[in-house]
Amino acid sequence: MMKRINVVGTSASGKTTFSKAMAEKLGLQHIELDDLFWQDNWQQSADEVFLAKLATQMNQTATGYVIDGNYSRSIPVKWREVDVVIWLDIPFHVNMWQSLKRAIQRAVTGRTLWPSSNNTESFSRMLSRDSIIWWMIKTHQKNRKKYLHMMEDPQYQHIRWIHLKSSRQAQQFLATL
Repeated sequence: MMKRINVVGTSASGKTTFSKAMAEKLGLQHIELDDLFWQDNWQQSADEVFLAKLATQMNQTATGYVIDGNYSRSIPVKWREVDVVIWLDIPFHVNMWQSLKRAIQRAVTGRTLWPSSNNTESFSRMLSRDSIIWWMIKTHQKNRKKYLHMMEDPQYQHIRWIHLKSSRQAQQFLATL
């Protein structure tokens, strides 16, 4: 039985779409870490504030939750009780395509990214050193090493790991729920 789940993966790997679909299918609350972390005008939350928001969200769910996001600083809070970590480990070229496509769509629409802030994507931001595309490029391989190591780490052996290596595997997994 999966009641407390964390979906992780590199930016633009499909975490939010997957997490929302999973939460809906299982009747669980969806918790998006980006929404808890980012304040208006791309200001980051202090760790104490961010982790308190996360703990509150986790504690307010009677049926369980699907946490969507990485944020290594949140591991001591979120993995204390988590049953399952689902790692969306898609190939770099697919991740790169999804990252570009998503950033362009967001810049064109100008839509607010998360309910709790006024943050939007823009073409100038997309081309800056703060770009989500550059972040994906810098972290893709690093994330692979990190999660492969964590899967073997004795302190995380209480967690069931599900390692999905393609968008197709992710869709097939959701179809089995």
